[in-house]
Amino acid sequence: MVSMKDISQRCQVSVATVSKALNNRGDISRETRERICRVAKELGYLPNSSARALKTNRSYNLGVLFVDEADSGLTHSYFSHVLDSFRRGAEEEGYDITFISRHAGKNIFSYYEHSKYRGVDGVLVACVDFSTEELKELVNGDIPVITIDFVFDNRTCILSDNVYGMEELVTYIIRQGHEKIAYIHGADSSVTQSRLNSFFQTMKRFGIPVRKEYMQEGVYHAPDVSAKLTEKLLSLQDRPTCIIYPDDFSCIGGINVIERQGLSIPADISVVGYDGQRIAQVMEPKITTYKQNTQELGRIAAKKLIELIEKPESALIERIVVKGELVQGKSVLQCK
Repeated sequence: MVSMKDISQRCQVSVATVSKALNNRGDISRETRERICRVAKELGYLPNSSARALKTNRSYNLGVLFVDEADSGLTHSYFSHVLDSFRRGAEEEGYDITFISRHAGKNIFSYYEHSKYRGVDGVLVACVDFSTEELKELVNGDIPVITIDFVFDNRTCILSDNVYGMEELVTYIIRQGHEKIAYIHGADSSVTQSRLNSFFQTMKRFGIPVRKEYMQEGVYHAPDVSAKLTEKLLSLQDRPTCIIYPDDFSCIGGINVIERQGLSIPADISVVGYDGQRIAQVMEPKITTYKQNTQELGRIAAKKLIELIEKPESALIERIVVKGELVQGKSVLQCK
């Protein structure tokens, strides 16, 4: 195995200079750094992560806690994009990713114990039941933690602006002339509560009453559930003219039911999604939706978590809100 000593002998410089070059330090000339890096590549040098960890007392490994109710895993149409952006941001800073769970082989751990077992430097909590005691154990422990779309007073959180997003969607629907608006929302969570509060407040601002039979609780990213709830809404004697779905994927489940009943979108009934996934824009008609900025959410999460790890004395506990944008598709008809 090629060592830094081999590189130093070939380049006729000290091992310390080789170390500075390979770590992109600025206190050597550019020419020297480029020559050392070129020779290192020619010799097939690879840094030893274990040696790096011993030297810095860090593993350069970030944990990700992700457990969603629909059990969609890394195929999750929203969080997969957030986590991909987080991964890219981490890799740019020299960090790897490890998924945290309650299992490691035949061993069963709490989230905190598994994080310790894997030796991660910090943990991103992207999706989980935030009310459990084992999650609170992790959040209140000594490992840097950042959350997405959930607020703990003692931890930095990155939030998609669900209040603004729902306000934008409902305002657009109302301005298209709709008043009989149904909302199939996700299961109870901080995200759901933010969207529901925004929905009620926006309807109230426009003086439009919310009808109890139009409010249905579903599950995020579960088109089969939204399909059944859509059937329920369509069976009403005075059915809604527009249905809001908890996400684009669930919206597709509703669209399938609407079309099976011989109804046309948006001529007979309008539909609206949430998240702004690509599939919403390749369908016919294109789905009106609110596009969350998943790239920015993941990028900021990686940046802030690494700051907590590398500069704990200056890192602040922050609540960072990331706005998205309304995407006007063709799934909402203007009522006369």
